[in-house]
Amino acid sequence: MHLPPPPPRPRGEPHVTVLGREVLAALSPVSQGVYVDATLGAGGHAETILETPGTRVIGIDRDERALAIARARLARMGERVTYVHGEFAEIERHLEALGVARVDGLLADIGVSSMQLDDPARGMSFRAEGPLDMRMDPSRGETALELIQRISDEELADLIYRYGEERRSRRVARCIKQAADNSELETTLDLRRAVVRAVGPARIGGVDPATRTFQALRIAVNGELDELEALLAAAPRIIAPGGVLAVIAFHSLEDRIVKRALREPDVWQPLTKKPVTAGDDEIADNPRARSAKLRAARRIGRPESRA
Repeated sequence: MHLPPPPPRPRGEPHVTVLGREVLAALSPVSQGVYVDATLGAGGHAETILETPGTRVIGIDRDERALAIARARLARMGERVTYVHGEFAEIERHLEALGVARVDGLLADIGVSSMQLDDPARGMSFRAEGPLDMRMDPSRGETALELIQRISDEELADLIYRYGEERRSRRVARCIKQAADNSELETTLDLRRAVVRAVGPARIGGVDPATRTFQALRIAVNGELDELEALLAAAPRIIAPGGVLAVIAFHSLEDRIVKRALREPDVWQPLTKKPVTAGDDEIADNPRARSAKLRAARRIGRPESRA
């Protein structure tokens, strides 16, 4: 892929756009094209698409705060941007409500954003104390604490093993439930302490011992993998032949789902043999880009019928 020069980063940007040039090269937006940014966030990827005159972007995000930030950033684009508050798993319903049958490209930057991770009030990180929430949409759904209190020790252990790939999941779950039963589980730091009691304070390869458990709970609270599966299932029905699907994943669970979905030779033509990763310069500027993997494919054949 031919990469355009990197755009200047807006001052005070709350979320650094990952693989921005690579996404733009994959989508190759054309004038009058309609594109969906299924994870609008702060609007960085959408902004690069809209730099092509005449393009239109439909931006979806379940986080109303992110939508507000994107609205301010993209205000100069006027009516070329449509904002949707909702889950991208319901993308077909969102497009139907807008009277859009097909789009020319679809982007999804999966997982938690930097501005969510860095806000202690969202409870997604153990680096600062905050409530055990973890919801991407704070207006609905159960919090991480409510989930922990609702399910059994065994269910919690299975969840941590499945979504966090934590080998010591049963010991971790037992310590977490004990902390909850003793009224010692209210904040993110309480949760980290419970995990450390189970597995010890040692970091493995520089990774905090609580990382896998926090990841697992966040994925479960937000139904992230189910959302991704639903989006990928809908993609062939909403992307026009010749259009492009581009997905950025940040861990192996997500990437395996994307890789499997793009293996359908009658539906997708991969644009790269291997996932595209960030270069050294981008990683130096944004260490979180280290884990990012972009897979992109072109929609081929006749579009599937939409129910």
